[in-house]
Amino acid sequence: MNEIEKIKEEFQSQKADVRDLNALRQLKARYIGKKGIVTQKVRSLSSLPKEERPRVGRELNLLKSFIEEELKKLEKALSEEEAKRNLLKDHIDITLPGKYIEPGSYHPINQVLQEIIDIFVTMGFSVEEGPEVELDYYNFEALNIPREHPARDMQDTFYIRTETSDDFIVSDVVLRTHTSPVQIRGMEKRKPPFRFIAPGKVYRCDSDVSHTPMFHQVEGLMVGEDVTFADLKGVLEIFVHQLFGPQTPVRFRPSYFPFTEPSAEVDIGCILCGGKGCRVCKGTGWLEVLGAGMVHPKVFESVGYDTERYKGFAFGMGVERLTMLKYGIDDIRLFFENDLRFLRQF
Repeated sequence: MNEIEKIKEEFQSQKADVRDLNALRQLKARYIGKKGIVTQKVRSLSSLPKEERPRVGRELNLLKSFIEEELKKLEKALSEEEAKRNLLKDHIDITLPGKYIEPGSYHPINQVLQEIIDIFVTMGFSVEEGPEVELDYYNFEALNIPREHPARDMQDTFYIRTETSDDFIVSDVVLRTHTSPVQIRGMEKRKPPFRFIAPGKVYRCDSDVSHTPMFHQVEGLMVGEDVTFADLKGVLEIFVHQLFGPQTPVRFRPSYFPFTEPSAEVDIGCILCGGKGCRVCKGTGWLEVLGAGMVHPKVFESVGYDTERYKGFAFGMGVERLTMLKYGIDDIRLFFENDLRFLRQF
């Protein structure tokens, strides 16, 4: 028993000299490790008389528990001190103000695109997406634009895989020239009635102050048993008034698109001159903003819809053009030059 008390006194004396975690580990191994002093004493109990073993064993267990508890307390204290030393070593002054990081914002095209989507979603339209690398069938043929159709000349196409025929180019794969292919894919997987819009990037061989090889479009489609041209006019007038303001004049002009019949161009009163006539509207007082019309029966036939039962309308708009009109921007190339002086205005 005297030895046990002596071991306890020696431990407390040596514990007072411990200054770091490494010394703590050595102290732990010395007393309660596999070859530690206390561990060896427990193993030697068998050499004591039977009547002494319980009492000595109990005292050794109490000593071991005492040492373990003291070591835990010491380890916690040393860990906290080491953390403080590391903090000071890094020379971090937590009272200094943080470095200012200028916040970013959405690109003006994305701002207007999201605004367009929100307007149509509030009118009950869902949002549909499709591939940008598209089959010729979906980009042209299913939209009533066969290979020899002159309307193909209206869109300068990026061909991915082509073969030359006697009279025209035959292509399997193209970069989509509009988001109208999404209308075909959308109709193939659902039954009327429905309404959805298809926003996304499109590609054409074009580049000047008002055109770029890649730009954004939003197509819209509504199909049902009693959809009329009046529904089309109502939806688009609401859209224009939401985007440009309730006082914006709207007019519909007859036009031609191979996938709609009848077709129309939609104009708004020039937002720069108030309809008086200026350089931007070429003196007419009107600006064209989108195209629309009733879905051509041949488009419905390509997806297996009953043309006697179902009617629908479709429309499409260029997001860059709407953004230029909304903010009075005269050069489309500004959107893609990443000039911070321009982008910070939005």
